[in-house]
Amino acid sequence: MKKTWKWMLFTLFLLIALSGCSNEEKAQERFNEYVNLWNKQDFSAMYDYLSAQAKKDISKKEFTERYKKIYEGIEVKNLKVDVLKPKEELKEKDGMLPLSFDLKIETMAGPVAFTQEVTWVKEKQQDKKNWFIEWNHGMVFPDLKEDDKVKVSILKGVRGEILDRGGNFLAHNGTAAQIGIVPGKLGEQAADTKQKLSELLNIPVQAIEKKLGASWVKEDLLVPIKTVSLRDETTIKSALQYPGIQVSDIPARVYPCEEACAHLVGYVAPITADLLDKHKDEGYTAQSAIGHIGLEGLYESDLRARDGAVIYISDPEGNTVKEIARKEAVNGKDIQLTIDSLTQRILYEQLQNEVGAAAAIHPTNGDVLGLVSSPSFNPNDFSFGIDTSTYQSLVNHSEQPLLNRFTKTFSPGSTFKLITAGLILDNHVIKPETSIQIKGRWQKDSSWGGFYVNRVGSLPNVNLYNALVTSDNIYFAKTAVELGIDNFQKGVQTFGFGEVIPLDYPFAKSQISNSGQIESEILLANSAYGQGEIQMNPLHLALVYSSIVNEGDIVAPRLIKEENTEREIWKKQAMTPQTAQIVRDGLIGIIEDPNGTAHEAKITGMRLAGKTGTSELKQTQGEKGEEKGWFVAVDTINPNLLVAMMIDHVENRGGSHYVVPKVRQVFEQYQNTP
Repeated sequence: MKKTWKWMLFTLFLLIALSGCSNEEKAQERFNEYVNLWNKQDFSAMYDYLSAQAKKDISKKEFTERYKKIYEGIEVKNLKVDVLKPKEELKEKDGMLPLSFDLKIETMAGPVAFTQEVTWVKEKQQDKKNWFIEWNHGMVFPDLKEDDKVKVSILKGVRGEILDRGGNFLAHNGTAAQIGIVPGKLGEQAADTKQKLSELLNIPVQAIEKKLGASWVKEDLLVPIKTVSLRDETTIKSALQYPGIQVSDIPARVYPCEEACAHLVGYVAPITADLLDKHKDEGYTAQSAIGHIGLEGLYESDLRARDGAVIYISDPEGNTVKEIARKEAVNGKDIQLTIDSLTQRILYEQLQNEVGAAAAIHPTNGDVLGLVSSPSFNPNDFSFGIDTSTYQSLVNHSEQPLLNRFTKTFSPGSTFKLITAGLILDNHVIKPETSIQIKGRWQKDSSWGGFYVNRVGSLPNVNLYNALVTSDNIYFAKTAVELGIDNFQKGVQTFGFGEVIPLDYPFAKSQISNSGQIESEILLANSAYGQGEIQMNPLHLALVYSSIVNEGDIVAPRLIKEENTEREIWKKQAMTPQTAQIVRDGLIGIIEDPNGTAHEAKITGMRLAGKTGTSELKQTQGEKGEEKGWFVAVDTINPNLLVAMMIDHVENRGGSHYVVPKVRQVFEQYQNTP
């Protein structure tokens, strides 16, 4: 009996002790539960923890929607709410207990953090007594009241602009003309106006009707139909003749160089789903614009503006009560190129209505002056909002105007003979003055079967100078076979084949063959004059030709204009200085010598060195194939311009001779420019 009495006393004391601390601990446990739900943003479940008075002030739907709307509106991420440990022992007083929490979040305007004290009350709800929070609107953000709103103001950044070497805009934050319709002003001729506007703007009537049928459209509101260049005065003037049509200036990314620079510069347009996924967590939204292709895409991270934001509390009258967070906008960086927009336009004018590509460089310092692909497109169409009809016409065009040809590789034809000439001289296969007797077609021996090399030149005895001037295929094929496959392969690599051009732009690598190896003497012979499986892109070809004015060094290209103007060398001594001089003399003869294949490129006051090339695509020897014409030239007296140009489909148009006068005109216009 005595032991039982002692056990009962111990139990009683234990219950008294537990009851003395359970109220405070229970309140903190309830707060921890509430905070766990808060961190999960389970606002609906959080509402069940509110006191009876708080529930009278706000309904569950209002509570849930307010949190959700505010958090989504300010793009809350990494929400972390912690219950703070009391600095001193807490005591319940009149059924109430003060507890504190610490909140940290990331928002579109930067981090937000605050600490607050809230009161928990012990009360009975649904026949059960427990602790409930005296919630108020200030728990969302301090100083927020019932009728206040949390608002966001976007601080717009400015995208960086792209300029040429002289400071002329290639991509500009300018203004365009927005042609729109005010429905209520169309009048009785509405159908006729829509039809005429459809024809003028190349937009289907159905597309115009769809825009006018949007849910937000009202009779007195301007409905945008199409944006055009401010320079398109004819279209603007014609549109304004019709009733209900208005034209207004709007901010736009403008490309003054238009088709001439399209592939090089690229364009800005609304972000696609693929790009949005690729740039996940980088601050883009479905409404963002982003650089597509070219420099706009390549330098997107530099050019891109980072918008800022201000999150603030506004009272019912629209007055700012308190600023919660602010992140300033960051403007994009401007990019200045080595490109000369005038040279770019001159190149494009010569290639217009052709399928081809061209590269122009300053041969001694490596500045890239022009990169052109033809046919082309107007990047403003994409920037202003391209219509389906225009886009489909580009996509389905047989000549692929959206294809960037200056980054691709092609068979270089006889322009490759500069390389073969350098290799045979530096490897002492033949002396430049040594003549080879050539009669008709040639093959090494009967092991070549039915394969023969056909000559272009017609001299019976040919030395290196004659071979270059008349572009004799047999001379280069024979000497290359004597050079041997191993020496040819090693030598070609010293000119940059199989390597990425040291330029921050996606050029295809040039190749000596599909497998990377010369696998037979027949392929070697064919490769010696730029056929076989040799592939080069126009810029690489231009860089290779810089060696003849740089004592055998191939200059490194540069596309971004920098304060440091000291040139860099990509390939040191691709040829010896002596060989470079000999080859240069032969290339000068191609233009200066009356027998030269490019004699028509001779310009008074200049001494051009150059080489023609016609590559032929055919399935079997002897048949007629599709031809690409090449011409590369550089002024050796004043070496400030080197041009490599390729035009497709020159068969029945004179082959490479069709390209020569076009390159000549580039030099004439360039040298006559102030």
